[in-house]
Amino acid sequence: MNKRNKFIAATALIAALYAALTYAQNFLLPGTATMAVQFRVSEVLNVLALFIPAAIPGLTIGCIIANIYSVGSGLPLDMIFGSIATLGATASMWFLRKAKIGKYPLFAMLMPAIWNGIIVGWEIEHFFIDGPFEWSGFLIQGGCVALGELAVMLTLGTILYFVMIKHGLDRKLFSNRIGENG
Repeated sequence: MNKRNKFIAATALIAALYAALTYAQNFLLPGTATMAVQFRVSEVLNVLALFIPAAIPGLTIGCIIANIYSVGSGLPLDMIFGSIATLGATASMWFLRKAKIGKYPLFAMLMPAIWNGIIVGWEIEHFFIDGPFEWSGFLIQGGCVALGELAVMLTLGTILYFVMIKHGLDRKLFSNRIGENG
């Protein structure tokens, strides 16, 4: 299989996995993956952006698919803004993947909290809170979103990262770095 086909296959697999995990969580624990304060377990897959660039479009598409659920709940904007936040977070993670404190890519692991906190926090304050935009409201909304992202990335994300490194899964699963140019 050529690199392009591997990249497309990896993108599709990651997108499907993200969407399936999000839908499963919403089915088992309603609201925990779609509310302002959320612990979306599928966000742990952001760690894949440290190893494979196909994770960037894969997680973005997966987020779009997962947020289609929000459209039915009256939140079509989340499909747009949440996905933009995912794109920014995963692209930033890819570019920061080599910046480590010790053996840990802390700066990269913070990106989902930063991007989602700012973009989704703004979305909530601007579109879903009655009255004019208020910075204090934005900081509260963004902080709640960022807190959920931090909880996922610094717990489950850290575990996944070190398990992948310890067992060589980064090399086994992503040999020849699908789509990597550098």
